[in-house]
Amino acid sequence: MSVKTSTAASRTIRNPMLKDEVVFLETSLESQGQHTLVEVTLSAGGGNPLHFHRAFSEEFTCLEGELGIQLGKQMLYLKPGESAMAPAMSRHRFFNRTSEPCRFRCRIAPGFPGFEQTLQITYGLACDGKANAQGMPKNPYELAYAFMISGTCLTGWMSVLQPVLNYLGQQAIKKGIAAELQRRYLKIW
Repeated sequence: MSVKTSTAASRTIRNPMLKDEVVFLETSLESQGQHTLVEVTLSAGGGNPLHFHRAFSEEFTCLEGELGIQLGKQMLYLKPGESAMAPAMSRHRFFNRTSEPCRFRCRIAPGFPGFEQTLQITYGLACDGKANAQGMPKNPYELAYAFMISGTCLTGWMSVLQPVLNYLGQQAIKKGIAAELQRRYLKIW
């Protein structure tokens, strides 16, 4: 897959807190809504918590190293060339249990611009020193807005936070915080 509208360097974002990198290979706009395609370099010990998406599925393909995927209660450890699918509504997470970075491709179908924007906003905030050690925005309105547009739903006890995040995300829109985040951090369409 080749990058369509610009060089890979201009389509690459980095999170200095997490030491992760994301390259946007094809955005939802470029694929006419068919998918969002990104390539991720995940640092040793990196990953995300269990979650699900209502509006899209995620297909993970390991390119280098070992990529851990949890689908429900099932644990998978992908080697280069192996893939796993997390259908919409399935509880899942990805992680790197090794001491070396891993690289994987993630295909989100259908494409989801909010997911693309969330990555750019949260990584941008981290680059500006506005994220905590876990790479999450320190400002509750910025955190809530990024979470709200991501299409991600929390699981377990954390799911009780979902309505609060949605409320604060709406407040971020009303207060102009969302518009400022978009103006400052959205560069890849």
